[in-house]
Amino acid sequence: MADPTPQEVQQFIANGLPCQALQVEGDGRHFFATIVSTEFEGLSRVRRHQRVYQALGDRMREQIHALSMKTLTPAEHAASPAEHHHS
Repeated sequence: MADPTPQEVQQFIANGLPCQALQVEGDGRHFFATIVSTEFEGLSRVRRHQRVYQALGDRMREQIHALSMKTLTPAEHAASPAEHHHS
């Protein structure tokens, strides 16, 4: 099975989770997703991640070996700096 592209991963997440903002970067092996959703309100970080995995479903489980994510509510996203610099 071909490695998913960041666009495909983004599509899978968007299909299973209503997102206010969604950005996925990656090289087919390692992905970094920034996900902003009202669904995350009141959830711990662990529960938020479980919610994203739930959105991705079984088809992604074998394929995404390394998915890092930043899960934010719209309020948290508004409060965070616009730029995230990789040092």
